[in-house]
Amino acid sequence: MTRVPAPLLALAAMVSVQLGAAIAKTRFDEVGSVGAATLRLVIGAVVLALLVRPRVRHWTRAQWTGAVALGVALAGMNLCIYVAFASIPIGVAVTIEFLGPLALSLVHTRRWRDALWAALALVGVVLLGVGPSAVTSVSGVVFAVLAAACWAGYIVMNRHVGQAIPGVDGLAVSMLVAMVVALPFGLGEAVRGVGDHPSLLLVFAAVAVLSSVMPYALEMLALRRMPTRVFGVLQSLGPAIAALAGLVVLEEGLSVLEVGALACVTAASVGVTLSARRRRA
Repeated sequence: MTRVPAPLLALAAMVSVQLGAAIAKTRFDEVGSVGAATLRLVIGAVVLALLVRPRVRHWTRAQWTGAVALGVALAGMNLCIYVAFASIPIGVAVTIEFLGPLALSLVHTRRWRDALWAALALVGVVLLGVGPSAVTSVSGVVFAVLAAACWAGYIVMNRHVGQAIPGVDGLAVSMLVAMVVALPFGLGEAVRGVGDHPSLLLVFAAVAVLSSVMPYALEMLALRRMPTRVFGVLQSLGPAIAALAGLVVLEEGLSVLEVGALACVTAASVGVTLSARRRRA
């Protein structure tokens, strides 16, 4: 892995996440969207816990509180985005979800240039609002917006947990918390689906590896060898990669308006990332 350029590792992580999401959606008819999210969280949490074996004996109350809050945000993000996937294209859902971290980046800005990036993102929101996916499935858009809010919360809590708990022990515990939160919502669908189709366990084991374990490892390796600014710009390609995965795996095409919205949100994210770098400099 040391010979692979760091940007390629970051891109591979994003492709892995969206490919896992697209594969999961192919099995929604058998296990349901919430059941699919639950299976992904359960398998991913168990695998990560076995690999990390977090040491929690001497954790303080503040560390536990942070890990639990991160787990709740992680569960909400996964459940809501999978429900959104069930009724709108993956590319549209991820574009809306991406507004969460983008809004978080803009919330404390006082620069006119950042206000322009916010306006560009707003144009993307308007285009999505009048696009065919929003018209045909308001509930899908609503759940994608909820996923965006959860993603913003996940970023805030992940930063807090990363500072309070060394290594990835906090993330491993948070994954277990997310699993526990998801079980009441998706356990029934998951059990019925696996009972009727035992092969789903293998499918969602692959989804968990693609969407959780592999991206975390690849991102960790990439961040060791590349500036966070470059990583942030590459992350902005998430909606485009999601749209491509939806097109290749699920044959989900996007309208001209939706492609325009995706481009606006991606450009705004790149602009905000580069602007934040200049402010720090």
